Amino acid sequence: MLNHVSIEDVLFLDIETVPQFSNYSNLPVEHKALWNKKAVSLTKDPQVDTPEQVYQRAGIYAEFGKVVCISAGMVVSKEGQRYFRVKSFAGADERLLLEGFSVMLNRFGARNTSFLCAHNGKEFDFPFIARRMLINGLPIPPMLDVAGKKPWEVPFLDTMELWKFGDYKHYTSLSLLAYVFGIPTPKDDIDGSQVANVFYNENDVERIAVYCEKDTLTVAQLLLKYKGEPLIEAENIERVQN
Repeated sequence: MLNHVSIEDVLFLDIETVPQFSNYSNLPVEHKALWNKKAVSLTKDPQVDTPEQVYQRAGIYAEFGKVVCISAGMVVSKEGQRYFRVKSFAGADERLLLEGFSVMLNRFGARNTSFLCAHNGKEFDFPFIARRMLINGLPIPPMLDVAGKKPWEVPFLDTMELWKFGDYKHYTSLSLLAYVFGIPTPKDDIDGSQVANVFYNENDVERIAVYCEKDTLTVAQLLLKYKGEPLIEAENIERVQN
């Protein structure tokens, strides 16, 4: 599987997003009105699930959420061994972290053989980043600017899509695939549903970055499993600091 793809030509990533405001009561009037309309489509019973109650889901929509962390990693060979190097762009200043990630992506994408890989990346990570870059007035890096490209020209790999094998109805979480493939994953003290609370109430971006990096590594390990190649050893994981 994926014999045409070298693992060292792949940039793995995962993102963490939160609602643009800490809670529903802080929404500006026009923003609140637009969210109220959006919320109607998110619930079967508006009398039970009000726009305020479902606002915690706003972070998954680029129009109402924002990126607080992008963790990007790559596999490199050194002295006969493979290492995984991961770096996070995280913080409250979304434009700043998007700019930093864009520099890395443009440098990595300069190679014609480069790919981007994420779990459910085609549906979430890749378009979310591109949309937020536009909203922040930033140019979209060529690797993300896929409008008008033919399918075989798009440099995206999606570990969830690959697992579907053409079954459009099938959804499988990253954690489940890690389990069935025997990929070791550490017990985390948070999950995706808790990111907004950690960001707004605990102001702990570092904690979010560590969590995001673990998912990025898991995506890389999963692709290695798909390719029938050995996993990266725990002692060969390198965290690149800013």
